[in-house]
Amino acid sequence: MARKLISSGSTFEKEIGYSRAVVEGDWVLVSGTTGFDYSKMTISDNLLEQAEQCFQNIESALQQAGASMKDVVRVTYVFPKAEDFEKCWPVMRKYLGDVRPSAMMLAAGLSDPRMKIEIQVTAYRNTGAE
Repeated sequence: MARKLISSGSTFEKEIGYSRAVVEGDWVLVSGTTGFDYSKMTISDNLLEQAEQCFQNIESALQQAGASMKDVVRVTYVFPKAEDFEKCWPVMRKYLGDVRPSAMMLAAGLSDPRMKIEIQVTAYRNTGAE
């Protein structure tokens, strides 16, 4: 199977030189995704709205790859403020509570001070399943 690159239409992808997601065989690797609404290139000031938008952006990339949130096997959360992690648990549970992938949280600065969260996921589509 040929490598497939997926774009969200974000200006960042072209400027920086990356894809929203890469499909390689049954694996889908979704880049670190922030709370930008890529159709408008806007971002909310609200942490929970950003978390929701992150997951919506991730869902869109997964759908384009022929996958879904149910296929997520690993997730990495990055917060500029570690204390914001627990505030986002309800949103995380909404999208991944039944999936329960392996997970990691990091506290680190993000490239834009408006960003309050960034999420990266890896999914496995298992297209060889019966």
